[in-house]
Order: sequence, then structure tokens, then C-alpha cells
Amino acid sequence: MNKILNNYLVFNYLKIVLNTILIFLCLGVILNLFEEIEFFKKFQMGFGLPIFVTLLYLPNLILKLAPFLIFISAMWYFRSININKDLLSLKIFGYSNWKIVLLLSSSAAILGILFLLMLSPITSSLIKYYEEIKAEYSRDIDHLVSVNKNGVWIKTSGTPTKIITGKKIIANQLIDLTVYELDNENKIISRIESKRADITNYNWIIDKPIIYKFKGEVKKELKNKIILETDYNAEKIQSLLKNTDTISFLDLITEYNILIQKGYSKTTLNHKIHSYLTLPFFLFLMVVLASIFTLTPAINTQNVKLSFIAIITCVVTYYLNDLSLVLGKTNKVPMVLAIWIPILSLSLFCGIGVLQINEK
Repeated sequence: MNKILNNYLVFNYLKIVLNTILIFLCLGVILNLFEEIEFFKKFQMGFGLPIFVTLLYLPNLILKLAPFLIFISAMWYFRSININKDLLSLKIFGYSNWKIVLLLSSSAAILGILFLLMLSPITSSLIKYYEEIKAEYSRDIDHLVSVNKNGVWIKTSGTPTKIITGKKIIANQLIDLTVYELDNENKIISRIESKRADITNYNWIIDKPIIYKFKGEVKKELKNKIILETDYNAEKIQSLLKNTDTISFLDLITEYNILIQKGYSKTTLNHKIHSYLTLPFFLFLMVVLASIFTLTPAINTQNVKLSFIAIITCVVTYYLNDLSLVLGKTNKVPMVLAIWIPILSLSLFCGIGVLQINEK
């Protein structure tokens, strides 16, 4: 009997979670579509491409909003079983408030783990494709930069066009670089090879380059240092690596050292890893928080007012996470601690509130 009731509770709660996600997806399509139409209108692309890129973007948004969606779903579900007297029936079968909350919050935590293992790889791939499409229509298409498993690839604007490749970036140094200069017909004019270049500024200082010139007879030159004018410096390239939404949780774990070699900072990667790890705990606590506002007998009669206060509390809790991250980024507190502070604070609040849940 307990197994049947457990399945009944979890199944109905997951149905509400799914309905909530679908509602927010519809809202997201409406809101984000206007932004994409504004971006693509100068290309006269019609509605097909804006709708497509909107659909690419929304799964990642749902993953980010998962704690809020889980909270809304839990509020909705707890209210519904209160209204239709299911809660009273469950208590007849020996279910306490806390047992129901623990069952649903554990299910939410498991859902969070599934999000990390199964949804995160999908959303990261979609966001990567989303950014590639937006980059193709960007005004900066004449000069591009890409960092992938093959290293750093840069195309500069101006004449001659330069295509620069490098193995990795270490402390404002581009390692094992090759520079190809192309004429207007995309024919190679020269090739520059070097072990390293200082890319602190837009004028790169290339150390001990070997220069091959291909006009007429091939010529080889050896120099101590040369200056190369580009559209990028180390800071600008690093800024392109800050969108860790394009990296899934599994890739962060399995390719951590490879990502560092590509130029990602340890601080950025550690921040993203711990942000992912907090998700199951966040979902667990959001269900408990919703139960405090719906299953506490002393306050569960003030439906409208209480629901409003609960949603405001959830929003404040969710955005306190950003405030905590600011403290970490400004070195007020260690970054890892800054990420876990909202979880610890929410745990303390929920721990106090849980004491009231089982009151008759």
C-alpha cells in the first residue's frame, strides 16, 4: 500500500512540474522571441530563424530557473491536496506532513541529479549552437575567434587578413602559434611561426618568429621579435571563455584539465562546477520551503496573501544567490563559500520551519 501511495504522490507531483515547465516554456517563447526578432530583423530573415534560435535558448533557461519552477510546482501541489482532502486521506493511512514533504523533496533532488547528468549535456550543446548561429549574423563577422579542442583560432579584419592558430593561452601568452596572412584572393602571402607571443595588448609581441614569404620565390627570415597588429588581446579572448553554459556538467568533470589548457580559468570552472553541484540541494530545499508556507496549520488559511509572500520569498532567495556570487567575485568571501552560502542559509531557515510542519 505504501508503495502505491508513494508512486501516486510522486507521479502527480511530477505531472505538475511538467505542466509548470510547459507554461514557462510558452512564456519564454513569447518573451524571448521579440528579442530575437529585433536582432534578426535587419537581415530580413522572416520568423523561422528567430523561432528556431529561441527554441535553442529556452532549455538552458529552464535549467537555470529549475529551483523557482520546483518551488511553484510544490506550492501548487500542496495546495491541491489540501483543497481536495487528499492530505487528510493520506494521514489516515499513516502519512505525516513531514513524510510527504521528504518524499517529494527527495524526488526533486533526484530530478536535479538527472538534470545534471542528462539535461545539462543537451542544454550546453544547444547553447553552443545558439551562439554559433548568432555569431554568423553578428556585425563582427569579419573577425572571429574560436577556442576548441584543436586550440585557439582567430580571424582578424583588415588587409591583409590574418588567420592565427595557437595551442593554448597561459598567463597572457599564446603558445605555439602560427599566423597566416592572406591577400584579397585568399592566397597565402606569408606564414609566421613562433613558440610564444605576448598578447597582453592588441599589438602582439611575437618572440623569435620564423617568417616564410610566398611572393615569388619562397623566403625564410629569422627575427628576434616582431609586432603583430590584431583585433584581440588576452582580456578580450578570455571574456569569450566566460560563458560556461556551453559546457555540460560531465564535460566539466571529465575535461577539467583540457579546459584549463584551452584558456579557461580555474576560478571560472570551479564556480560552474559548484553551481551545478548545488542544484539537487536547491531543489530539495525549495520543496521544503514550499511546504512551510502551505502545510503549517497556523498560517495555511490565508491563501492569497500567503502565496504572494511565498513567491516573493522564493524570488528573494533565488536572487540572493547572485548577491552571494558578487561577494565571491570581489574576494569578500571565498568563491566556493559564496556559492554554498544561499544553500546553508536556506537550510537553516527550512530547518526551523520544518518543526511546525507536523503540528496537528
